[in-house]
Amino acid sequence: MNADRFTEVYRQVYGDRTQYIAIWVDNVTGVNYLYHKDGNSAGLTTLVNKIGTPVVTPIKDIHG
Repeated sequence: MNADRFTEVYRQVYGDRTQYIAIWVDNVTGVNYLYHKDGNSAGLTTLVNKIGTPVVTPIKDIHG
């Protein structure tokens, strides 16, 4: 697996600093994912827009 496949573009820490939400972007497809971590638990889901389709960041914006 490619260690550079995902880029974290946003992180918001709250609580006792073991809790946070983050947005990760797939560097190959541009699809955005919402990640939530709370202590020993975590979840990941596709980030969707208001009409329910995946949020996609253009690849040129990811790589500059």
